Amino acid sequence: MNDLVTDVKSLELETLKNLKSSKANNTLRAYKADFRDFALFCQQNGFNSMPSEPKIITLYLTHLSKSSKFSTLKRRLASISVIHKLNGHYLDTKHPIITENLLGIKRVKGTYQKGKKPILINELKSIINVMDEIKIKAKTGLVEYKVKSSEIKRDKALILLGFAGGFRRSELVNIEHEDIEFVQEGVKIVIKRSKTDQSGEGTIKAIPYFDNEKYCPVKALKNYI
Repeated sequence: MNDLVTDVKSLELETLKNLKSSKANNTLRAYKADFRDFALFCQQNGFNSMPSEPKIITLYLTHLSKSSKFSTLKRRLASISVIHKLNGHYLDTKHPIITENLLGIKRVKGTYQKGKKPILINELKSIINVMDEIKIKAKTGLVEYKVKSSEIKRDKALILLGFAGGFRRSELVNIEHEDIEFVQEGVKIVIKRSKTDQSGEGTIKAIPYFDNEKYCPVKALKNYI
């Protein structure tokens, strides 16, 4: 009987580890940050944050709606649910008091989100031109340019690759040397994991050579490596 109890406890620990491993570290940090805001609301109003209940959740969402976008409310709700699950507590986020309250908030506030403007090709060229100027001046030993030539080459390659391949920031910084394969047409880069590929199946992005070598991401990557 004692062995059975020990096995169950070890299974619980392993299950909890699996649940945590199902989420990327950055995602878990975001969930925890969201939950801290909810916990503060509960502390200030004399509620239990763990485990919580639908009535408290809906009061928090109403409070949050006064200063936050609707998308933030949905994200906070998801975070609270995940943190409850990781701690072994069930929370009914589909309870009518929550869903109806969200529907009412949505009707009042709307769900419009202002997207970030992307940089355009002329803006990209301006950035690269400035970087090339800094590189030239850095070689002269001017005091105001305390930057290494290798750092400029790296940043130029990252900017051009990010623009040409539509890479996420997290994808760019996680590229390793073995992920890069130069081919006749350009370069192939293996993306081991991304925000849209949490299971880590991996994808390959192919970047071709550009006619203009100055703004060619493949050329910039070769110069850096």
